[in-house]
Amino acid sequence: MALEGGSARRVAFIAMMAALGNAMFALSITVLNWGNIALDLSHIGTAMAAIYAGPLAGAIVGALVGIGGGLYFGSVSGLMALYLPGFIVGKSMTGATIGGLVKAARLWERRRRSLVTALIVALGYVPECLFTVAFFLVLIPMFAPPAIAGFLTSLLVPILIKAWAEVIMIGFYMAALVGNQGFLHVMARLWPHGALTAYVKE
Repeated sequence: MALEGGSARRVAFIAMMAALGNAMFALSITVLNWGNIALDLSHIGTAMAAIYAGPLAGAIVGALVGIGGGLYFGSVSGLMALYLPGFIVGKSMTGATIGGLVKAARLWERRRRSLVTALIVALGYVPECLFTVAFFLVLIPMFAPPAIAGFLTSLLVPILIKAWAEVIMIGFYMAALVGNQGFLHVMARLWPHGALTAYVKE
């Protein structure tokens, strides 16, 4: 599958969304950090790429956004070889799923796009959520020392609660953006493709 309307401009768009996501992660671990758990809003970049540019762009941006989190939590936990690929895979799942759901729901043909967008973002996180559960309950106990594994698995429930709170926040933010005509025109210029471009030109 190729990037829709592939060009240097599209590559720049992906880089911009990945930079936005990683900047939000950096903000999260510095300003929005409470001990072992930080409010991670990096999926803002992932969701924007997936909604406006499609599932492949969403997956790529998600993977790039996952690098920051993987490096940080991998270094903190001492499990870099586990956390780095885990974050990349998990976050790319969300980008691909959101983008796929946008296509399946024909978002730009709907009247209540804001509500549908919020639901899509929430549903788009489900695969990563399941992957996170498997990561903490299966992979970490397999590869981490028992003491470290026990501590990390005890964080699963608060991590999932926090993650769903983040996803709901991001969903409402994306819902506001898809209802903003000025922002839609900007996105259509950055990544022109069938459904969004046709909607903007109506």
